[in-house]
Amino acid sequence: MERISLTEYLARTSYPGRGIVIGRSKDGRYAVTAYFIMGRSVNSRNRIFKEEGEGIRTEAFDPSKMVDPSLIIYAPVRVLKNDTIVTNGDQTDTVYEGFEKGLTFEQSLRSREFEPDAPNYTPRISGVMHVENGEYCYSLSILKSAGGDPSSCSRYTFDYAAPLAGEGRFISTYMGDGNPLPSFEGEPKLVNIEGDIDTFTNDIWNSLNEDNKVSLFTRFIDISTGKYETRIINKNK
Repeated sequence: MERISLTEYLARTSYPGRGIVIGRSKDGRYAVTAYFIMGRSVNSRNRIFKEEGEGIRTEAFDPSKMVDPSLIIYAPVRVLKNDTIVTNGDQTDTVYEGFEKGLTFEQSLRSREFEPDAPNYTPRISGVMHVENGEYCYSLSILKSAGGDPSSCSRYTFDYAAPLAGEGRFISTYMGDGNPLPSFEGEPKLVNIEGDIDTFTNDIWNSLNEDNKVSLFTRFIDISTGKYETRIINKNK
């Protein structure tokens, strides 16, 4: 698979929806992730990321404008011991609780499917990073309707052991704008991971469509120590 520039890809795509990037920094030192949300409706755009424990939660920027919180208020990031879970919905909790019961990432997500938001049937995208004793691996998942037919759910899991420095994988809910919105297709895209956390964060934020971008979370985890740095950018301030 050809490795592409993440920022160039995002700049060409007006509405990838929600996206997850996971990989390894160019110097090999850090496990890297980013999660962003975008919105076309007033309800979707009326959000911010806020830190909660070792993770984050979405909140209404203006509570008076909140219409339906069911699919837009959730914890995108949670941490359980050596696992950092990143998703685009409340399946973050499903994975977290599955890990507590001894289930795998894939097993935990078997109880879930795409979002019930006809006619889009937005895919649920999820990732987990495992950093322990100087070693690092990660997985990504997408749960999507079968060609837009809500009677069937397709579940795909992708595992990446010993990720290479400077490389990552990107998955999003949509391939671009449309009505209905076209779901992401194929395996996660192989992308460049470049710069320190601030450069990485700013490059992604600046590449997202100005009208549709809402919030961005990034994290660099030191693979040797497990210590991490986090950045959050909210368009609503």
